[in-house]
Amino acid sequence: MSIVKVIDIASARSGDKNNICNIGVMANSKADYQLLKEHLTSEKVKAHFGELIKGEVIRYEWEALESLNFVCYEALDGGGARSRRMDNLGKNFSSHLLRMELDV
Repeated sequence: MSIVKVIDIASARSGDKNNICNIGVMANSKADYQLLKEHLTSEKVKAHFGELIKGEVIRYEWEALESLNFVCYEALDGGGARSRRMDNLGKNFSSHLLRMELDV
């Protein structure tokens, strides 16, 4: 087994809708997409964010774009106008996910 950082095999973008954060992860290659599909699970993403995500994390696969999309519920402490967090719109969630390490 070896360790791979998500940032070394993908790029990512994130944003918000109310109290839901959406994180898109785009693989750098077909091989990298296969690694992501196998090792970057909803459960691992939720664990990586810890207490920041209080609800469910659902993963969607977009084969044509070699991308994964994670929809994270109850992730923004109430959403933009309600949250007291520094990142109340979820823009930094993608950067945080890119720092994640995967055992492959």
